Amino acid sequence: MFLANLTYVKPLSEVDRYLEEHVAFLDRYYATGQFICSGRKTPRVGGVILCRAKTLEEMQGIIQEDPFHQHEIADYELIEFTASKCADGFRCFMEDTN
Repeated sequence: MFLANLTYVKPLSEVDRYLEEHVAFLDRYYATGQFICSGRKTPRVGGVILCRAKTLEEMQGIIQEDPFHQHEIADYELIEFTASKCADGFRCFMEDTN
């Protein structure tokens, strides 16, 4: 499982310019079941994505498709982790992650 920590490196006007494309990217990976949750940081300086990618290479490939990456809107820190505990409602996300 991975946490993608995005930090905007361009002004919010540029973020907003590509936001619709970014949301379409998110929707594609929610449809595959790989994205678990995502959202903006507060204050709005970036965002986070929780993803069920199996390898760093797979996660990097997914990020390559993000318009925010393609247009150099954000820097990405990819954090791999193994969930060992979770709330009951999240247990299904722990299956088949590694």
